[in-house]
Amino acid sequence: MARIIAVANQKGGVGKTTTCVNLAAALADMNYRVLLVDFDPQGNASTGCGVNPRDLERTAYEVLVGECELTEALLSPEKLSFDLLPSNGDLGAAEFQLMNVEGREYRLREALEDVAPRYGWIIIDCPPSLNLLTLNALAAAHSVLIPIQCEYYALEGLAALLETIDQVRSSVNPKLEIEGLLRTMYDMRNNLATAVSDQLMENFGDTVYRTLVPRNVRVAEAPSHGLPVLHYDPGSRGALAYIGLAGEVLRRRRKREAG
Repeated sequence: MARIIAVANQKGGVGKTTTCVNLAAALADMNYRVLLVDFDPQGNASTGCGVNPRDLERTAYEVLVGECELTEALLSPEKLSFDLLPSNGDLGAAEFQLMNVEGREYRLREALEDVAPRYGWIIIDCPPSLNLLTLNALAAAHSVLIPIQCEYYALEGLAALLETIDQVRSSVNPKLEIEGLLRTMYDMRNNLATAVSDQLMENFGDTVYRTLVPRNVRVAEAPSHGLPVLHYDPGSRGALAYIGLAGEVLRRRRKREAG
């Protein structure tokens, strides 16, 4: 049965989508079956996989509102070894369509139930806000991976997100765990970045991944080519960091399963 990870942060621009695409690619390259769920109306994860959101007939929107089964909307992007549930701007309308629908916060969980046995990992790219889409992702997930840019305001955003996760635990998903905190766009020459990183380690200890994703031009370039950085430039520092992250994610899962 798949381990479902929601990648979330209410603050935008922290490397959330980049983390989703590259973690999915790294796990798939390690021969795990992976599904990436683009659950952000911006459709950036789809674009980063070489899919044009404007050309899509069936997306996460149709799945969420019950117009098609999840399997009917799945894509297997060219040159990639994982599956994708794509998204585009239509997904933003789902919140209004489902406003008065009972159990609306469980729509994604229900849609994933039929396909979860096919995969080892399901990665959900959440929108950078707390809305019905994010709530659906957190209700469906076993855990939350939180990318954090090492800057001052990131700590304030983290506090708000942790409070949200506590609220989700008390309402729709009591088993939701923190998968880990990932430091992204890290620049070791920046004293503030180092200070924030040290503060994260001091306050959250082993919850913080040892992997540091550096600020790297190859990571920034890869989405414009419709590829994860692991495939765009496998030897780059960014690619090596995401391979390291995948290794940490796997080790943590084995440790968790071992009890």
